[in-house]
This record gives sequence, C-alpha cells and structure tokens, in this order.
Amino acid sequence: MKKFLALAMAMVMSLSLAACGGSSSGSAAASAPAASGNKVVKIGVFEPQTGDNGAGGKQEILGMQYANYVQPTVEIGGETYDVQLEIVDNRTSAENGPSAASELVNRGVSVVLGSYGSGVSMAGGKVFEEAGIPAIGVTCTNPQVTSDCSVYFRICFLDPFQGTVLANYAYNELGVTNAYVLGMLGSDYDQGLVYYFTEAFEGLGGTVKAEEFPEGTANFVSYINNAKAAGAGVIFAPVSINYAQLIIEAAAAQGFDGALLGSDTWDNNKVIESAKGKDISAFVTTFYQEGGAPDFDSGIKEWINANADAKTNNGGDDMVAAVTAMGYDAYFTALEAIKAAGSTDPKAVLEALPGVSYEGVSGMIQFDDVGDAVRDSAFIKTANTTDGVWDFVKVQTVG
Repeated sequence: MKKFLALAMAMVMSLSLAACGGSSSGSAAASAPAASGNKVVKIGVFEPQTGDNGAGGKQEILGMQYANYVQPTVEIGGETYDVQLEIVDNRTSAENGPSAASELVNRGVSVVLGSYGSGVSMAGGKVFEEAGIPAIGVTCTNPQVTSDCSVYFRICFLDPFQGTVLANYAYNELGVTNAYVLGMLGSDYDQGLVYYFTEAFEGLGGTVKAEEFPEGTANFVSYINNAKAAGAGVIFAPVSINYAQLIIEAAAAQGFDGALLGSDTWDNNKVIESAKGKDISAFVTTFYQEGGAPDFDSGIKEWINANADAKTNNGGDDMVAAVTAMGYDAYFTALEAIKAAGSTDPKAVLEALPGVSYEGVSGMIQFDDVGDAVRDSAFIKTANTTDGVWDFVKVQTVG
C-alpha cells in the first residue's frame, strides 16, 4: 500500500507540475552550487534539541552528522552533489511539530530524517505529506507514525513488538507475575507502550496496575510506593530520559527490590549515570549494542572526542547510544533512496524509498508495505551499576 501511495503521489504531483508549466527534475530541492563547485542536495533533520526529548534528539542528530562527515557527497545521475543537513528544533512537542516541519519544507529539502519522539513525528508528518516530502523515522516507534501518513517510513522496530518483548522478558525470564506500569499523561509514546506491554503481560497470565503522571512531575516517590504496595515485581516506565533518571532516584531511595523496565529511551548515558552506585536492577530494550560494529564505534568515538560540541551533545562522554547508530543508518538509507531516484526531487525520492535495501550498523534495513522496517529482534541490556555502563544481556524476539 505504501509503495502504491508513493507512486500515485508522484504521478499526481508530476501532472500538476506539467499543467503549471513547471519541471519535475527536482531543481527546486537543490540549492546553488556550494563552495566546492558541486550542486547541493538537502536532507532535513527534524529533531528535538530542547524539551523533554532534547538530550535524545541531540544524540540522534550526532549519528547523522557523523555520517555526513564520513560521506559528505552523493552521486546523483552521474553528477556529484554535496549533502547539506538542514537541522530544525521541533522542541519535543506535537504543538511545535508542524511549524518545524514547515521550516524544512521551506528550505527545499529532498527527504527528512526524524524525529526522536512519536507524537511530534505524527504532528510533522501531516505537513510532510501535504508537501509530498518523504520522511524516514529513526526511533519513533508508535505504529501511527507510518500507518496514518503515506510519506513516512521508519528504520526502527515498533511499540507492539517492543512492548511484547519486554512483557515476555519480565514474565518468562524474570519470573514476575505482577507488574506496575507508569507513563506520562498525554504522551503517545508512553501510553502506546504501556498499552502493548499490558496487553501482552496479561495475555501471559500476569496482572498489571497502571498509573499516569502529569507532564513536569519532579517527584516519583509516591509512584514507587504505590508500586511497592501493589506487590509489583517490575515497574515498566517507558518515559523520556529526564523522567527515567528521576524514577531511578526514587526507586533507589525507596528501596524498590524489583526490576525497573525501560524502553529504548532509557538506553542513554545520562540514565546509566543516574543508576551508577545505586542498589537497583534495570533492563532496557534497544536497537544497537556498542561493539556490534567495531569500525563504526571507533570512528565515531574519535570524532566525538575531537569535537567539544559533539561531546557535549552526547552527554559529556563518548559512549555510543543506540539512537546515534540509528541516526547514522538513517542518513545512509536516505542516500540510497536519493541515488535510486537519480534526482533531488522529493517526489522521485518518495517513489524510490519503498525499494531501498541497506545493510547498516544496526542491521539490514528494508521496508514493508506500510513503510515500517522489517525487524524481528531487539537488544536487551541491563544496568551495570558498579561500572556505570549498559551490559548486553541477549537479543530477543517476540517468540
């Protein structure tokens, strides 16, 4: 269906341009020649740099920036183009998504990467769809990002899969039958994962107590005590980085002796820093394990350590976050689509994108008919609270 919609949109837009006497060559999406003398193709970066997801967004951007450093040009129709990243801050929220997306449309990008955060991706997707510009989600895991938008694709696994993996791990591997789930009120990401975890966990025979917290909550002690009172063996909290840190602090302070379960947002150096030295147990699902692609790991670490701004945006060290690896893969996936299109025209890139196949550092990237990545496994890591690192546990599928 996604392939059909992409082709149909390309045909409609081409006819529209012809009727207006315009051109479908894509020249509007390429800027004037750069200092190198090459033409320029623009890739939009639709990511949060402020707000609750700002830290994660910055790490996702780092992967794209490093990829652009590794390969700053692309061959399009036998001609070399410089690749220019156009970065806008969508400020995490769905309210700001449309204006940030419109800014990228106005800058004449050929394809968009992002966003970290499903709600803002869905909000921006409406703008990209209207403009006919393809978008490649990097770690936005809510199913509606692609199902409700004909131009959105993604390279990560989805929440129904991630929630089920965590439920299976808690019930079958940790031996827990009573779970407490906690998400932010109004968050598409949090509430989606809470739903899928609950559905899977109860389907296995477990029981679940659920609560929500309002945006801006700074103290999670009462929630931890509620989990303890409910006899929960695990607390599943698929929340943003700053809330994850606060939950860890509260769980340690209140002596919660079960396991904390986090989604991909928890796979962050700031979260593990909060866990260091504390008597807690935490597990996360994620997209990549440092060490999985040694050349990539060593290269990006060298690049981060040579760039003070990059190191700051990575949280002050050179730990490779999974979202950074995914940002790197998303950039090269976009290049493959541009090369396949043989044009900078967004409509041509959209038409080419469904057929893209790329072997990235996070694995093979291909798309199904909805535009979702064909992925059937997730990395599970656990917090090493002594050394302050994430230790690999296993690769797990739903089965």
